[in-house]
Amino acid sequence: MVFGSINAQFIKYGVTGSLHRGSIAGIHNASKANFGGSVGIFADLSIVPNDIYDSAWLYLTPQLEVYTIGERASWNEDDNNRQKYNNTYIAVPIYLKYFMKNHGYKGDIYFMVGPKFEFLVSEKIEEGDAVNKAMAAGYDPAKFGLGQKADSFGYGVSAKVGVKVDNKWDVFVRFDRGLSKVYKDYAAQSTYNRFLAIGLSYYIGETN
Repeated sequence: MVFGSINAQFIKYGVTGSLHRGSIAGIHNASKANFGGSVGIFADLSIVPNDIYDSAWLYLTPQLEVYTIGERASWNEDDNNRQKYNNTYIAVPIYLKYFMKNHGYKGDIYFMVGPKFEFLVSEKIEEGDAVNKAMAAGYDPAKFGLGQKADSFGYGVSAKVGVKVDNKWDVFVRFDRGLSKVYKDYAAQSTYNRFLAIGLSYYIGETN
């Protein structure tokens, strides 16, 4: 129904990127979030009529991106040797994008929210001898999330608040929260991706 209502005579498209601090929540004992980033392409497809140039205030905005997320952790808080976890995903967020109105006209501030689907393309784990040390201390390594493998598919929600700088550039703040378990075999509690980011979008062109 949404695609059927799209006013296909006006589509804007461009590139976007962001910097975030994010982690895989709810698994590794004493963990700290890593800095990561994302880069992608997007398209703004107007859902309402665009009677005047760039006057549409409601869009469907699919996006294709690559992003990284990870953390540094320690199963033993007294041990300075930290484990490292870094995952790379290809993600497809699909946003509904709403521009606030100013005196009845399209404003410069917008809000975006929608589902996100992500596919794991790279998983880098550096645990060293943490598993052996935990076992030697009489602990089950699984208790601290050691030796776990990430699921290849996940889903969640993504939201943005942004401001148009000019006709080409936007700046935004973004928050993503996973709803599926990253480590599906880890039974102690839910595990999910999360991050808070700042970013830029650049509009390359448009079609009428």
